[in-house]
Amino acid sequence: MPTSPSGPTAGLTAALHRAGVRETDESPLARSLYASDASLYRIPPSAVVFPRHCDEIAAVLSVCREHGVPVTMRGAGTSIAGNAVGTGVVVDTSRHLDRVLEVDAEARTALVEPGVVQARLQQAVAPHGLRFGPDPSTHNRATLGGMLGNNACGSRALGYGRTSDNVLGLDVLAGTGERLRLGDVPGRTTRSPLLDRLSETVRADLAVIRTELGRFPRQVSGYSLEHLLPERGFDVPRALVGSEGTLGLTLAARVGLVRDEPSRLLVALGYPTMAEAADAVPALLPHAPVACEGIDARIVRTVADRRGTAAVPELPRGDGWLLVELAGPDTAALTAAAGRLVKDAGALDSRVITDPGHAAALWRIREDGAGLAARTPDGTPAHAGWEDAAVPPERLGSYLREFEALLAEHRLTGLPYGHFGDGCVHVRIDFPLGTPGGTEALRDFLFAAGETVARHGGSLSGEHGDGRARGELLPLMYSSQATGLFARVKGIFDPDDLLNPGVVVRPEPVDASVRAAGARPLRRTELPTLALAHRHDRGDLSMAVHRCTGVGKCRADTTAAGGVMCPSYLATREEKDSTRGRARVLQDVVSGRLGPDGWRSRALHEALDLCLSCKGCSSDCPTGTDMAAYKAEALHQRYRRRLRPRSHYSLGRLPTWTRLVTRIPVLTRIANRVLRSTALRPLLSRSAGVDARRPLPSFAPVTFRRWFARRPAGRPPRHGDVVLFTDTFTDAFSPEVGQAAVAVLEDAGYRVAVTARPVCCGLTWISTGQLDGAAKRVRATVRALLTHVRAGALVVGLEPSCTGVLRSDAAELLDGDDASAAAEVADATRTLAELLADTPGWSPPDLAGETYVAQPHCHHHAVMGWDADLALLTRAGAEVTRVGGCCGLAGNFGVERGHHDVSVAVAEHRLLPAVREAAPDTGILADGFSCRTQLSNLADRPSEHLAQLLARHPDTAKLPRPAAQDHGRCAKRR
Repeated sequence: MPTSPSGPTAGLTAALHRAGVRETDESPLARSLYASDASLYRIPPSAVVFPRHCDEIAAVLSVCREHGVPVTMRGAGTSIAGNAVGTGVVVDTSRHLDRVLEVDAEARTALVEPGVVQARLQQAVAPHGLRFGPDPSTHNRATLGGMLGNNACGSRALGYGRTSDNVLGLDVLAGTGERLRLGDVPGRTTRSPLLDRLSETVRADLAVIRTELGRFPRQVSGYSLEHLLPERGFDVPRALVGSEGTLGLTLAARVGLVRDEPSRLLVALGYPTMAEAADAVPALLPHAPVACEGIDARIVRTVADRRGTAAVPELPRGDGWLLVELAGPDTAALTAAAGRLVKDAGALDSRVITDPGHAAALWRIREDGAGLAARTPDGTPAHAGWEDAAVPPERLGSYLREFEALLAEHRLTGLPYGHFGDGCVHVRIDFPLGTPGGTEALRDFLFAAGETVARHGGSLSGEHGDGRARGELLPLMYSSQATGLFARVKGIFDPDDLLNPGVVVRPEPVDASVRAAGARPLRRTELPTLALAHRHDRGDLSMAVHRCTGVGKCRADTTAAGGVMCPSYLATREEKDSTRGRARVLQDVVSGRLGPDGWRSRALHEALDLCLSCKGCSSDCPTGTDMAAYKAEALHQRYRRRLRPRSHYSLGRLPTWTRLVTRIPVLTRIANRVLRSTALRPLLSRSAGVDARRPLPSFAPVTFRRWFARRPAGRPPRHGDVVLFTDTFTDAFSPEVGQAAVAVLEDAGYRVAVTARPVCCGLTWISTGQLDGAAKRVRATVRALLTHVRAGALVVGLEPSCTGVLRSDAAELLDGDDASAAAEVADATRTLAELLADTPGWSPPDLAGETYVAQPHCHHHAVMGWDADLALLTRAGAEVTRVGGCCGLAGNFGVERGHHDVSVAVAEHRLLPAVREAAPDTGILADGFSCRTQLSNLADRPSEHLAQLLARHPDTAKLPRPAAQDHGRCAKRR
């Protein structure tokens, strides 16, 4: 629960509650979470409000006017310019005001609340063959309210226009408290003194508006007052779009929809350089492309370095590329149009891409650009600040050349890309914000860049708004008459300057409240244990947690496409349970902003408590934020030389207890009786810190290692030796998986060995932050495996989480020669599918006609990738439905007291519905012991490891399809 506020905040909170605002939060946790958006800036609010009805927004404004407290509206918090942070009350509309209120397919309109995510609107109108045109790269988490605030555009603005071009009406509250229903919204306002004053002000400055505003489509800096011209019909709703919450608070909006064309085609054009690609843009625009995006070799290399060369599809020759999308009703006509476009492109090389998968891979590079560009090639953090300047397209090539020269002059590096068809360029730049004089370097460059874009007749912002990053620069592109007009309009709508102050009018300095500038790098003496986060970022945890730039992909549901991040957020929809939210709190801890007890603060505990340590963020987050590693470090720091929670001793050291129990068969039998006892099991659960509703698995009567020692010698090998990494779960709980793997490997022509002594990857120690114990176990395991590796053997892992430790975490956890040995073992470690795919002459069994639902383990997805498994099954002829997301058990997480409900909610997101919808004869594949246990507990559905499936090959030992395994399954769903 939030801590009780005191002082002025207590009075404000009490007043909000009396006014009918039900959900407020003034806790240190909330203030930390909402102090930042996706920009450079950090400004803690006084309180955060989560309105359930638009009347509550009116109540918030009324109370804040009475107390003289600023109000800042916030959607997904993906603002790159600092538009969504403020000192007073932050109003988060994304939690409750997220409905599509009405869809009129005939009129092609929709009425929406401000917190609805753009992708959710697309889903609602897609059955009618319609779409909302603007589609920013953050479309799967950006809210319509945020898009209205910044006049968002996206890649397809060439075809569908900006947000302002698609708004038909707004229901807003002016800063005066007056409610204005403008345009096509219910209860339209017909007379208003405020609107009369606005009309008079516009008539007095028509010349300024006609000559300085609306000169080209991507001019969104300042206020878009050109919509108020008499010849444009005094269109107030469109004029308010892009005002960044400084003129009114949006309660609802009527937006126009467009017919979604049935056919799309992508043309990739290659040029020697990015600037030469930009030079070609004007010749392409007459071909009416829907999108025309620019990237160059630097960002492509970044993708290849961080995600592997397989993530980069084939591109035309060159070092700069244009991705041009055509859309229409007929594929043949599009193909012909593409041919004409290529002729006029003057490209070095070209590809006409009709394969949707190939096109999607290219768009993915472009959409993740903001995150991918958040680190320069040498690992230096790169920041927003000069993020989305735009110039008329005919000036783009010239502007890019000057801009690159400007970067070099200031000794800065950036990776430009963007909406070249609109003349809009995105870039993240390695401003030295963590060094003395860093903010001065930021300020100097921003003013120089502003002067450059103004010389080219451009706009400081092309779609993200000015915010705190560029508001102070507006006089570089506008006359004093224009900026004075902006101030007069602000005065009409918000005379007390309470709506998002410090933005556009009377802006804050561009270098004020910069978040990274306040970071306090942690010294090695402060972190005596080598932790997983260190090697990622030069041994500095403060640098590691600042990987998160706030783009908010962790708030998006990417599980339909096989993603994992972020399972707890998808279950709770609370910012504290997103990867970004946790990173923000950790940033405050390492910078000292949560005080000397930051590691032991309630705020950090609440932020990390529901992290499943699934590692999904390490692969799915564009910036490579690895919250599982940071959580391990945080737990290590919190409990150093202190008493730990009971689950850390029971579940965190499970391999130790398991080895003791399984060493003597009679102890195994006694332990199983206790685990099955209705009288004793609750007592055991309570003493171990386990949720009483969570069944506990039984130990196998014969461990895998004991079975392996007794088995007869296998066939003579054809392909050499493998050492089977015998993890605790396979050995003690699922020996049948290891037995199946031995059968498959020997059938494939390998001689199978195990280590002379039991080994452990240390994962349970890692996930509970017992990093000293983890390092000890990992070191012993690496040394045991290294003997086999240096003798020429490959290591085969069966439990994905343990295999993941060998492939990545072991080398991060160790140091010196041990780290080198761990890297050597990592290079030799394979999953079963990876090994078989590279085995000469091996063919998978014939699975034609068989269907499977597959749940890739989170660590498998994040560390090794599941492509080899899918390719093997596809090659075998099986029909496979891959389930995205996490199973929800995630090792010790779903077993610990207090996590059961979230664990079940995570499973209910994708896994359990997929299993329920599967036909009875559909096989369920789950390599992870946790995943199989969760299925047994919650679905009472048997599942099998890939090794077990393959062991039913006619040329291997005949093993039956598994019956329901004793993973302590529930007799009844809870």
